[in-house]
Amino acid sequence: IHRRSTQASQDYLETEALLPSLLKPSQIEPQLPSKTKKSALRDMVALAERTGSVLDAGALRASLEEREELCSTALPGGFALLHSRHHQEYLFDSSFITFARTLQGIHFGAPDGLPTRLFFLVCCHDERLHLHALARLCMVLLKSDVVPLLYTLMDPTELYNTLTSAEQAVLEGRKRTRPTEEQT
Repeated sequence: IHRRSTQASQDYLETEALLPSLLKPSQIEPQLPSKTKKSALRDMVALAERTGSVLDAGALRASLEEREELCSTALPGGFALLHSRHHQEYLFDSSFITFARTLQGIHFGAPDGLPTRLFFLVCCHDERLHLHALARLCMVLLKSDVVPLLYTLMDPTELYNTLTSAEQAVLEGRKRTRPTEEQT
């Protein structure tokens, strides 16, 4: 399973869209009822279970809790990138990302001290894909104007389209600013 699921991740380049292959509208919840850090982790694992890829929900939740005890995955700007500390292929059978917005802010340990409402759960077998997905989400959230839209849109398909369009715009911007071989 691990070899089969990580084979495709070896072909990702920095300039290829990543979100369309890992995130689907059915993996987006715009009204997560969580009110605490613990309930957010529980509800995000439940959302992940809806993908049909989670093999051991209890172990996934425990690994997320272990990672949060080490250091919060919340970042300034009101979002968190939930992920396990270690890649354990028995937790899920394919790589995916889920996204949810809580109804109210949760004090999740963000460095800016502000509450968190946007949660991404990154589940990847391959460490390279895992790191690439985390970096890509940070790039999209910090280098585009997508965050305010993520607070207002209600339809999962609109949220998906907004995220994937923001990723494409950021990638296009990187292509334009990257020197060509002739310029170097």
